[in-house]
Amino acid sequence: MLKKRKIPHTYAIIFYIIILAAIMTWIIPGGQYEKVIVAQDGVEKTVMVFSYVDSNPQSWQIFGAMFKGFERQAGIIVFILMIGGAFWIMNSTRAIDVGILSFLKFTRGIEHYRFFRVVGVDNVVITLVMLMFSIFGAVFGMSEETIAFIIVLVPLAISMGYDSIVGVSMCFVAAGLGFAGAVLNPFTIGIAQSIAELPLFSGFEYRLFAWVVINIVGIAYVLRYAARIKKDPTRSPVYHDDKYWRDRGASDIEDIQYKTPRGGWISFGLTLIALIIFSVMYPMTEMKIGNATAIMPAIPVATGLFAIMGIISLRKSVHFYILSLLLFTILFLIIGVMGYGWYIMEIATLFFAMGIASGIAMGYDDNKNVSLFLDGVRDIVSAALIVGLAGGIIIILEDGRVIDTILYRMSGAMKDMGQVSAVGIMYVIQTVINIVIPSGSAKAALTMPIMAPFSDLINLSRQATVMAFQFGDGFTNMITPTSGVLIGVLGVAKIPYDKWVRWVWPLILILMILGFLLLIPTVTVKLNGF
Repeated sequence: MLKKRKIPHTYAIIFYIIILAAIMTWIIPGGQYEKVIVAQDGVEKTVMVFSYVDSNPQSWQIFGAMFKGFERQAGIIVFILMIGGAFWIMNSTRAIDVGILSFLKFTRGIEHYRFFRVVGVDNVVITLVMLMFSIFGAVFGMSEETIAFIIVLVPLAISMGYDSIVGVSMCFVAAGLGFAGAVLNPFTIGIAQSIAELPLFSGFEYRLFAWVVINIVGIAYVLRYAARIKKDPTRSPVYHDDKYWRDRGASDIEDIQYKTPRGGWISFGLTLIALIIFSVMYPMTEMKIGNATAIMPAIPVATGLFAIMGIISLRKSVHFYILSLLLFTILFLIIGVMGYGWYIMEIATLFFAMGIASGIAMGYDDNKNVSLFLDGVRDIVSAALIVGLAGGIIIILEDGRVIDTILYRMSGAMKDMGQVSAVGIMYVIQTVINIVIPSGSAKAALTMPIMAPFSDLINLSRQATVMAFQFGDGFTNMITPTSGVLIGVLGVAKIPYDKWVRWVWPLILILMILGFLLLIPTVTVKLNGF
């Protein structure tokens, strides 16, 4: 009897891809794009001009790719480590266990209403959570931030009778659907339209329609899978991998003592003082949603709500106070991202403060807080290592000087094409490029100076070109191994990359076909902004 072939470890798979990238540097000629300022109709414009250069084949450099990958992905790596340590402190308080139990009791309590019996309470919960994260992805490009929510939503999904894939889908896949829809995402649509010299966020109506369609398909796919797992959890491809989460959740939750130690009031007092200081420093916040802005007292209002919620929750139990800390951490994350342009450094700092405040609330001394934080870092360090290793793929291709050549060769495929074919080829090119350049902002800066003028030559709407970039940038983020966010999410969720690919590729295929169908009206129908 033949021995079953063992699937390579995720580390090995990524290293094989690095080797493949190195081989490509020996086959593909070197090339580079340079910015050149030209005068057109009396106006100076910057265009990208390609030229061949000497190649730089990579060989032994594959062994140094991980080191350079760590340098490139340092922000995400530190983000993962700080989030892991902070949540480990919070998890030790059992507050999340209490919150999940209370949530499940609430959902079971509303099942007697006919509407919820018909559609299913769990279906409503999954749909609402996914829509929330999809909106975040569409409005302010939520991506790296989803890593922080994996530690909350995966245990929730397990407790509801699902698996870690459903938990990841509730935030990461949902944010990916929103990112692909990109209704008002300043990091993709904003940059691409600016380079293409289009009114910022023009074509909003059709992009909103596309976002709705993409979410209907994506959420339906997840709900269908979730229903199958609910009936038989052993059918999950990660059933054995989820033992980690089941063991972690199968705790003696009934034995939790509901109390409020003095540390809870100390934590509340210190946090409230800090928030009052910030309220005085930043009394008004300019919240930006796409191209729209609204000035409001966001921080003072949030501080007032925290004061009320803190007192109420502490009178009940310290566990509910810690849950309120998590809730307001998320609220301040939204205020920070939309009002002050926060990125992973500020977000990691916010969650780090939440972890310390949680430890103080439980009465932990400094040594215990440090010990718990280090335990969390050790538990999640494998995810950080994978992110660094995956970053090495891009390093090899860049050092080998082949990325620009790949882009140049692909752009040549659009010549002598009809409009539908041309926009389809642009879509394919952007999709392939996304495998080696997962950053939407970087890809917009590199490809749009080439694609936008080229669309003029073939009588193609620049808005259609932007949407081809938008879809090509969005869908494959959920599968490409060069994405530090994807690798980080899977590492935190304990999902092997090969099992994730087997689950997600049908969804990616469906979304890619859907993306092409949604592009056809952009060149065949008169749409507002196109």
